[in-house]
Amino acid sequence: MNNYRWRTVDIVVASILAVAFGVVFWAWGLLWNGPAGAIFGSTFPPAAAAIYGVWLLPAVLAPLIIRKPGAAIYTELVAAIVSALLGTSWGITVLWYGLAQGAAGELGFLLGGYRRWNLSQSLVAAALAGATAAGLDLYYYYADWSFDWKAAYVAIVVASTLLFAGVGGHFLTKALAGTGALDRFPSGRSRDLV
Repeated sequence: MNNYRWRTVDIVVASILAVAFGVVFWAWGLLWNGPAGAIFGSTFPPAAAAIYGVWLLPAVLAPLIIRKPGAAIYTELVAAIVSALLGTSWGITVLWYGLAQGAAGELGFLLGGYRRWNLSQSLVAAALAGATAAGLDLYYYYADWSFDWKAAYVAIVVASTLLFAGVGGHFLTKALAGTGALDRFPSGRSRDLV
């Protein structure tokens, strides 16, 4: 259980990731409400969800790097707080999203007993986070959509999250580990040496 205790370096790196992604979240909201909404808004609104997965990247990336319980919740929630402070169009509701999405990502790694850090476990965490985010959106924003649009929206959000957060988070962690930047973490020490 001692290896689950957070060290100072864990807190610092998780906080840096959270603040960086909070800025990305804020900018991504501008893209969602601007070009993405304009392109898909009148023809097939669920298609805008193709860019959704970026919002869920910290819920997979942080646990892959830090490998401690709570990394997904902490990083996703702090990123949501930063984006709210910067002035997101959704206001403080992003805090509930950050908490729920982080908890869903956390569940994905909990199901592997916090011992599996491979691509398949990343995909499980990403799928759970994506399904949670899509469910919240359907409840709060798209309850009046037809069943077909709702099903398409969930499928697109989960696919986007699998791509950006699951696959992207896994390979971003491997790339960072390859540079030696993660040598203070188990994720950096387990990299393949060339």
